[in-house]
Amino acid sequence: MSTEAALSPPTPAAASPTGHPLRKLGLAVVLAVEIMDLLDATIVGVASPSIRADFGGSSTQIQWITAAYTLTFSVLMITGARLGDIVGRRRMFLIGLAGFTVCSALCAAAGSAGMLIGGRAAQGVFAAMLVPQGLGILRQMFPPQEQGAAFGAFGPVMGLAAVAGPVLGGFLTDADLFGSGWRAVFLINVPIGAVAFLAALRILPEGRAPHAPRLDLPGSALVSVGVLMLVYPLVQGRDLGWPLWTYLSMAGAVPVFWLFARYQRRLVARGGSPLVEPGLFRHRGFSAALVVGVVFFAAISGLMLVLTLHLQVGLGYSALHAGASMIPWSAGTVIGAVLSGAVLGPKYGRLTIQAGFALSAVGVAALALTVHFAGHAATTWQLLPALLLNGFAMGLVMAPFFDIALADVEEHENGSASGVLNAVQQFGGSVGVAVLGTAFFSYAAGADTVDAAQWTALMAAGAFVAALAAAFLMPRHAREGATGH
Repeated sequence: MSTEAALSPPTPAAASPTGHPLRKLGLAVVLAVEIMDLLDATIVGVASPSIRADFGGSSTQIQWITAAYTLTFSVLMITGARLGDIVGRRRMFLIGLAGFTVCSALCAAAGSAGMLIGGRAAQGVFAAMLVPQGLGILRQMFPPQEQGAAFGAFGPVMGLAAVAGPVLGGFLTDADLFGSGWRAVFLINVPIGAVAFLAALRILPEGRAPHAPRLDLPGSALVSVGVLMLVYPLVQGRDLGWPLWTYLSMAGAVPVFWLFARYQRRLVARGGSPLVEPGLFRHRGFSAALVVGVVFFAAISGLMLVLTLHLQVGLGYSALHAGASMIPWSAGTVIGAVLSGAVLGPKYGRLTIQAGFALSAVGVAALALTVHFAGHAATTWQLLPALLLNGFAMGLVMAPFFDIALADVEEHENGSASGVLNAVQQFGGSVGVAVLGTAFFSYAAGADTVDAAQWTALMAAGAFVAALAAAFLMPRHAREGATGH
């Protein structure tokens, strides 16, 4: 789920006192892009079994169809935000939107799994240019007194998109419109993207940071290499029989990240513009939030992929049936987020997040038990209570997480810290798909998907317990005046 609404540019251009005359249409354009990004993430998981049935190939390719997008997105998101400050947010928004739309069409036209994975990676590149620009653009268009209401629209709209995504993905895949099959889940982005592009061209104002930083290309290269060295062998290793180089690559990622951190410190000492402010990691609460974020988003993303595969491959559900079965999870997320954002988060702070992790562990354990006892005869109604509880727990965590994670950082570090948190969300998704996806397929190779889904769910429950423990190091409450958007 995208959290671009939490991404704050370092030095946003000031809004005029009266606001842009077309600001409400501008908000609609930015929200349409957010919906397109979120739908792209949730729809594809439901379509994955149909894609594999069409192309054949290994189970690893299913993981890459999801991971290729989140991987490039996470690596380049901070760079994309920086490019908006340098060359203009409207320009980067239009480039990213055009590229994302074209790549969606290329994904739909893919003739092999390799072409589709390449298209997904390219989608992630353009999403990294597109998504970080939205908040800065809205801050230019809306006067300060209206910004809270504008940013407040993100929560309900994203919640509705989360509910609609799996169902829409299942419907499009099963409907086989004009013989398109699973390709329709990518084609749907084309008309949305085209209309949003024309509207953005007419409506959105130009804007960039008053004191634009320089682009840190060496820093981007180092962090990209480090992430690839870690995630690539996690996804590919099982297919290759875990040769020695996979372990060396994962171990080698550690010194690469160390070199990145060292380079960022030296760049600051020379008066340069680092990709990530090194001072952020002196804040214990923020560093803990990064660990919590990676574990939480990894568990959620990996579990969603595994559950979708189990419903279709293991239980024989159609794509539409599998998508509809996920409605309780999405609905629970909306309920939990609204309750947490409006009442529990502001009052109880970190305790709300920890309660969410505890409920997630219980909910996933309940899901594992349901899978175990119901076996291949499991129905949507049997799965519903555990899915609803898991969604509710996820909503409890999501609403206050970013505000509390940013509570310890200095005001001038807020933009960099928000960018890092959003990148961590995407990176965690890549790791979760790699680790839990690999575990699921490894278990399924020696047994069946019931056992595989059960044990993978228990791994996710363990991850939530670990996140609960690490959350004790996060700040107790959000900073005074924080809104989460």
